Amino acid sequence: MLLTITTTMSQATDLGFLLHKHPDRVQRFEQSYGTAHVFYPDAEEQRCTAALLLDVDPVQLVRTRGRGTPDFSLGQYVNDRPYAASSLLASAMANVFRTAMRGRCDLRPELVETPVPLEIVLPALPCRGGPGQAERFFAPLGWDVSAAPVPLDPDFPEWGDSRYVTLTLTGTLRLADALNQLYVLLPVLDDAKHYWMAPDEVDKLIRAGEGWLAAHPDRGAITRRYLANRRSLVQSALGRLADAEDAPDEELDPVEVEEEGPAAEEGQEAAPEEASVSLAELRLRSVVQALHDEDARRVIDLGCGSGKLLARLAKDEFFSEISGSDVSYRALGHASRRLRLDKQPRRENDRVQDVFQGALTYADERFRGYEAAVLMEVIEHVDPPRLGAVERVVFGHASPRVVVVTTPNAEHNVRYEGLAPGAMRHPDHRFEWTRPEFRAWADRVAAEHGYRVRHVPVGDDDPEVGAPTQMGVFTR
Repeated sequence: MLLTITTTMSQATDLGFLLHKHPDRVQRFEQSYGTAHVFYPDAEEQRCTAALLLDVDPVQLVRTRGRGTPDFSLGQYVNDRPYAASSLLASAMANVFRTAMRGRCDLRPELVETPVPLEIVLPALPCRGGPGQAERFFAPLGWDVSAAPVPLDPDFPEWGDSRYVTLTLTGTLRLADALNQLYVLLPVLDDAKHYWMAPDEVDKLIRAGEGWLAAHPDRGAITRRYLANRRSLVQSALGRLADAEDAPDEELDPVEVEEEGPAAEEGQEAAPEEASVSLAELRLRSVVQALHDEDARRVIDLGCGSGKLLARLAKDEFFSEISGSDVSYRALGHASRRLRLDKQPRRENDRVQDVFQGALTYADERFRGYEAAVLMEVIEHVDPPRLGAVERVVFGHASPRVVVVTTPNAEHNVRYEGLAPGAMRHPDHRFEWTRPEFRAWADRVAAEHGYRVRHVPVGDDDPEVGAPTQMGVFTR
C-alpha cells in the first residue's frame, strides 16, 4: 500500500526536515506485520514528493490478527490488507512519522507552524459509503477532495465499482495536522481495524484529533467508527472532546450506533444513550452563574481559547464589557471568527471590547480594570514552577474584585472508562489536582492576596470521587 505527500512550497525539499527523513536516502522500518519504506521519488527545489510504501507480510499479519476481528477464519487467507490503505498504514505512519505528527522540528522550528501547499495521494483506499464519504470527512478540514471510484474490473465495466477509491487531497495545511487527520480518518473510512480495541484508543484519538476533531461537523460519526462503536469508549471520547479547544457551543451528539454501522458484537449492548448535558456546557453555565451571583458585569476571560465563554457572555444582556486574552494566536483566530469580530461595521451595542494575545506569566496593563477575571480550564496547562507568576499577575497585578477558576478534579478520572490509569484528560495538561490539593492552593492564594474563596462542584457530584470539575470563586 502506498501514500505520497507532495509539496510545492518554496525550498520544497524542506519537506525532509518536517518528516525527519532525508530526501537523498531510502529508509526502512520494520513493523510487526511487514516493512515500511520511505523514499523520495521527486526531490527538487520547486517540487518534492515523499512516499511511504508499506510491504505487508501476510504470514506476520495472520499472527497479529485476533479472533475478534471481522471474518477471522476466511480473513487469514483472503483479505485486502496488504494492498489497500487502512489502519495498518495509519499504524505505520504513527511509527515512521511520529515526530512529524507531534509537530516537532528542532532544526527548522518555524516550518512546523507554517501551512504549506500539500497534495496527498492514496491510490487504493477502502471507503465504506463511497466517494461521498471521503468528501464528507475531509472537506470540512480545508481539503479539496477527489475520490475516484476504482472499478471492480476495467475490462468489465458492467460489473460496476469496487468499494475502493483513489483519494487525492489538495490543500494548504500544517503537515502535522495533515498527518494526524490521515491517522484518524484512514481506519474511519475503512471502518475496520486490524487490532484489538483497547481503552487507550481514546487517548490516541484525542491526541491525534486535537485542534480539528471537536469542531468537525461529523465528529460523532468519526468517533464511533474510530472506536468501533464500543459504547463506553465512545461516551468517554465524546465527553472529552466537549472540553477540547475548538468544540462548538452546542453539546456533542448523543452516543448512538450509526444506522449503517456493523452490528454490535455478541453480548455487547448497542442501544443509544439518553442525551445529557455535556460537562463543557455545565461548566459554562456555572461560570456565568457565578458572575451573576457576584454582580460582575465587566469581565475578562484569561486564557479564552476559541472563545466559547466569550460568545456565551456576549449573548447575555447582564454583561456590559467583555474582553479575552490567550497566548495562542491560533486560538484567537478561532475566537475572532466565533465572535464575528472580522465583520465590519461593528454594532454600537457589541459588548466584546477586545480579544488580544497575552501571556498570564507577565504583568499586562490590559488585564486591569475589570470587575471579574475568569480562568476556565487554564491553570492545569501551566508548568507548576510558573504557577506563582500567574498568581502574582492575576491576583496581585490585575487584582479584579472577582476571580473564577475552574480545573479538572483528578479524583474523578477513574470514572472515565477510556482514560488509562494515571493518565490526564488532555495531553497538554501539566498537572491535575485532587480536591484537597485544589483547596490548599486556593486557600493559600486567597490568604496571600486578600481574597476569600468558595468552592463549587461542577457536574455530577459523585459521593466517592466528587464532581468532574472543581470551581473556586474568589472575592476580594
